[in-house]
Amino acid sequence: MSTDIGTDISAGISTDFGTGISAGGVTAVTDADFGAQVLAAGQPVLVEFSAAWCGPCRQIAPVLKAVAAEHADRLKVVEIDADTNPETAARYGVLSLPTLLVFDGGEPVLSLTGARPKRKLLQELAGVLGS
Repeated sequence: MSTDIGTDISAGISTDFGTGISAGGVTAVTDADFGAQVLAAGQPVLVEFSAAWCGPCRQIAPVLKAVAAEHADRLKVVEIDADTNPETAARYGVLSLPTLLVFDGGEPVLSLTGARPKRKLLQELAGVLGS
């Protein structure tokens, strides 16, 4: 019996342990392009700090994919692997994964830690989304 731990096909999430977790529709950013992709963005940006080994990060990935698709006109959703991009994680004091930071105008305006269902996340993002 062989098991492929590289892909979780039930959730459509790549779990390649060499490159991190990436939900479709969620852009991966790095220390090098964080400023351009997040701080200089013309709209609010939800940043998920994650890691390949993080179970709760895999749990929230489909939620973030759905939020990214449904609110693309009002919110950009990105992820950054905290293990391979330690400078950005340290700059914002990220100690637990997943950490969700919302940036608006280049500044963090909301910080959330841990996986959560879509309904709860949307309630927490209501002020940012204007809903």
